[in-house]
Amino acid sequence: MGVSEQRVVAVIMVGGPTKGTRFRPLSLNTPKPLFPLAGQPMVNHPISACKRIPNLAQIYLIGFYEEREFALFVSSISNELRVPVRYLKEDKPHGSAGGLYNFRNQIMDESPSHIFLLNCDVCCSFPLAEMLEAHTSYGGMGTILVIKVSPESASQFGELVADPVTNELLHYTEKPETFVSDRINCGVYIFTPDIFTAIQGVSSQRKDRATLRRISSFEALQPANRSLPSDFVRLDQDILSPLAGKKKFYVYETTDYWEQIKTPGMSLKCSGLYLAQFRRTSPHLLASGDGTKNAAISGNVYIHPSAKVHPTAKIGPNASISANARIGAGVRLANCIILDDVEIKENAVVIHAIVGWKSSIGRWSRVQASGDHNAKLGVTILGESVTVEDEVVVINSIVLPNKTMNVSVQEEIIL
Repeated sequence: MGVSEQRVVAVIMVGGPTKGTRFRPLSLNTPKPLFPLAGQPMVNHPISACKRIPNLAQIYLIGFYEEREFALFVSSISNELRVPVRYLKEDKPHGSAGGLYNFRNQIMDESPSHIFLLNCDVCCSFPLAEMLEAHTSYGGMGTILVIKVSPESASQFGELVADPVTNELLHYTEKPETFVSDRINCGVYIFTPDIFTAIQGVSSQRKDRATLRRISSFEALQPANRSLPSDFVRLDQDILSPLAGKKKFYVYETTDYWEQIKTPGMSLKCSGLYLAQFRRTSPHLLASGDGTKNAAISGNVYIHPSAKVHPTAKIGPNASISANARIGAGVRLANCIILDDVEIKENAVVIHAIVGWKSSIGRWSRVQASGDHNAKLGVTILGESVTVEDEVVVINSIVLPNKTMNVSVQEEIIL
């Protein structure tokens, strides 16, 4: 099939309030997929990447959030990108493959030749057009985006072995206890509609097993017999592992950046990665400053057009300033995310920190951290509407919403 005959739909899994607890306090009032990285909601980055796929017909977001939480975002992003984006709410968990199968009728509405499946909490350059080209040349049921990582960190992910010549997926195992491979699954896939037949096969087998084995209630409580519901199908354990080595799945390896956005600390790191990508792909989104009429800018910085920044402020690298923020004279910002309606008063310093919506940081105060994105307190986080009074220092700490800090703290979680 030539590129001109292909029709592509994209599905982005956005999760839901049952998950994302590690993202608190930032997810208490805002769905995690709508949290801004580099000035754009997290889910915008995969959506923008989908927009660059040739012959894209539709983008679906699948998750557990109430529809009203996504309604405004979906209508504005559809208008902005001129591509139809639709939110589909799951009634219960179906697993990564079961969620796709649950909405197969809507997904197949456009009679697509290919279906992209992306996880929202993944940060990468999303080389989707290249994946589509590679997948077309392989001719299998699906292609997985993979990356090489350090052997020490590989066990946190799905590890896989592929044929070095043909790129066929030969072996797949999810979070193995012993080392299998330094190639891991990035959570970005492309499938042909045959994937639905494969998922249906798993469901049917489960139904048959349940019918064949009528077991006693005592037996049913034993861990070995606790089987998954027939409509709960996991992409990794139920589809990729059993079909590896059968010429069904292939891999496409990226040498670019890749991270999983599980915690607020990682969101700060990923915001910096996206800002660096903007430098290459969308430099117009980055601020530039001369230190006279505009603030002095160093490195990659995003400033929302509605934010007010004093010309004597020094900003960057890796700083993102959201709507209606007010940055006072002599303020120093670096490696930080400043959210909507935040006020930072004269000569305050914010480094390796996320400052929540409507918060206020007083004169000569410091909000900072070590910058270890993997440590629990490696990034200082202020929840929504936190007030840090004048000359107060908050270091390596997390402050929950609606608190007033009038004494300095270090290595603390303020509940």
